Amino acid sequence: MPLGMIDTQAIRRRWKDVGSKLDERRRRLFAAGEVRAAGWGGLEAVAKITGYARSTLGRGLKQLDAEPFAPGRVRQPGGGRRSLASQDARLIEDLRRILESATLGDPIRPLLWVSKSHEKLAAALRELGHTISAASVKRLLPPLGYSRQTNRKADEGSKHPDRDAQFEYINARVVERQAAGQPVISVDTKKKELVGNYKNGGSDYRPKGDPQRVKVHDFEDKELGKVAPYGVYDIAANTGFVSVGITADTAEFAVASIHRWLHQMGRERYPNARELTITADGGGSNGSRVRLWKVELQKFADATDLIVHVHHYPPGTSKWNKIEHRLFCQITQNWRGRPLTDRLAVVELIAATTTKTGLRVESVLDTNTYEKGIKVSDAEMQALNIKGDDFHPEWNYTIRPRAKPENRSG
Repeated sequence: MPLGMIDTQAIRRRWKDVGSKLDERRRRLFAAGEVRAAGWGGLEAVAKITGYARSTLGRGLKQLDAEPFAPGRVRQPGGGRRSLASQDARLIEDLRRILESATLGDPIRPLLWVSKSHEKLAAALRELGHTISAASVKRLLPPLGYSRQTNRKADEGSKHPDRDAQFEYINARVVERQAAGQPVISVDTKKKELVGNYKNGGSDYRPKGDPQRVKVHDFEDKELGKVAPYGVYDIAANTGFVSVGITADTAEFAVASIHRWLHQMGRERYPNARELTITADGGGSNGSRVRLWKVELQKFADATDLIVHVHHYPPGTSKWNKIEHRLFCQITQNWRGRPLTDRLAVVELIAATTTKTGLRVESVLDTNTYEKGIKVSDAEMQALNIKGDDFHPEWNYTIRPRAKPENRSG
């Protein structure tokens, strides 16, 4: 068949639509199949259309009649370009030596990572006489056990010998008081948040190509400043209360937030409450060593006539506090990708937080001023009606209302 009788347009269209999108071996076989289908003159026509050499198409014709390759193989065994390591005997050794000074993490673990970029590693190898690109370095790192990784919060510091025992103790006390119908709350301060049109982590659905525009720099607004959300999570009721403070995160602010929770939510759910159990972190404004925390709790007990039981989590275990993964993480998820433009927006976004398990949240703005650095004297501490438990009294203690002075009328 003369070359002009071959439908080259059809071959060109099939090659563009299908053949050119295949891997190397399948492209060659596809082109060879077009040669065979075209008959006499097909070799010349397909070579012009595909750009393949006649010898390449000849190999393809032979492969059409050969046994198929094993799954996943493109070339005959031994085919293809030789690896860089086989061409350059010292390449891997020199790369490992360069990586040693940049390697991070525990060297006895099989997974390592480096702090140098692919380009810098390639440049260092080229200085040693190797011919290599950044892309080739990138391909060499995974087989050597290296990968890019981000930081991971996993190191809790030193482990207290009674850590697990304290967890068991807290759990037993919580179950005991819940069974008696008494309220149990988990408390903590969420991290301070910048107020204003600043970038907020996460993403949210918006029209394509129309992202929320926010400030480039996160310089604190002198008027709006930051807010400190203090949370109270009712474990049994699966409800949360967040007091959004505008000044310092102090023990006075923390106990005032608990008092607001009791007034707005607690009394309604527990009208016959005689006791209140609080689980809290070991540090921060509600820390086990914070004198003002205990002084303010004494005032709270005196004002409410509630016996207050406090249990602190051991050092370095704040992530186990239930408020962290029952309330705070849900708030963060709810306001992801939304700038906290003003204080009211913070309160409303917190109050709008819900979950499939029925979480309900209330939030208020606390505009009071709480001073830092308030000192508590030894005399004030001695006046507290506080008693430590037998097990780790520094972590577990009870504060009872003090006797009220009798009114004497003359």
